[in-house]
Amino acid sequence: MTEKTYIKRYSKIHRLFHIFIVLTFMNQAVTGFSFLFITTDLGEKLSRLLGGYKTTFFLHKVGGVLMISGFLIHILYLLSKIDRRNLKTSIFGPDSLVPNLQDIKNLSQRVLSFFGFGSLPKIDRWAYWEKFGYWGVFWGMPLLGITGVMLMFPLLICSVVPGWTLNVAALLHRAEAILAVSYLFIIHFFFGHFSLSKFPLNEAMFSGRVELEELMEERPAWVERLQKEGKIELLKAKAPNPWYRVLYFIFGYAALACGFYIIIKGIDYSRYIKLH
Repeated sequence: MTEKTYIKRYSKIHRLFHIFIVLTFMNQAVTGFSFLFITTDLGEKLSRLLGGYKTTFFLHKVGGVLMISGFLIHILYLLSKIDRRNLKTSIFGPDSLVPNLQDIKNLSQRVLSFFGFGSLPKIDRWAYWEKFGYWGVFWGMPLLGITGVMLMFPLLICSVVPGWTLNVAALLHRAEAILAVSYLFIIHFFFGHFSLSKFPLNEAMFSGRVELEELMEERPAWVERLQKEGKIELLKAKAPNPWYRVLYFIFGYAALACGFYIIIKGIDYSRYIKLH
């Protein structure tokens, strides 16, 4: 049996950021879900399970502070990775998550291929749909953070701006939270873990590595570029430790189960959601 070759796709810092956002987002989703439906039996039971309304509110505030702090650290990390001697390639190159002209070409080529015109595009390190998901979450963070701070300190905010701004903040905070939960628990989970090539779990973000054979099929442009630059050998990695795989399968499916529960119950209780 031929031993599989693995390539390192995500660094430790990438995986650390991902685990951090998973934990803080799950905390915000569960505690926020409790607030959203606090007038129902479900919301009341969930609040009691978390230690009561005050404890739930405290957990939500702490989670929000941690999430925004992590976001600011992430921005500093991104700035530190910019090569000022080669600014254009550093920001818009194939290793960057900033959308570029090639993403538009790849999207156009994929759409045309759906109708039988041409073949599928050759994807590099980051696909256009991955960039879309990343920036969707990225731009949602300031909105949630700013409105969240306004709702945390209502008296202070009202001493500076009119009171009606809190109503707007509450509306935007709730709407963006529902959008984020819906996107991550439906779109991101489905395409990330339940597509035929990834089921039963996409291990890449947990282990940091992907089989070379899989990359050659899904990201041929990246593999070709690495081979051309002579970096393919430098990125080769060992197979994931079996015990480590057990741990992240448990963690991953616990997050999936929690997410699907929130979505199913959220749809069932959607008539209680007030967006005004």
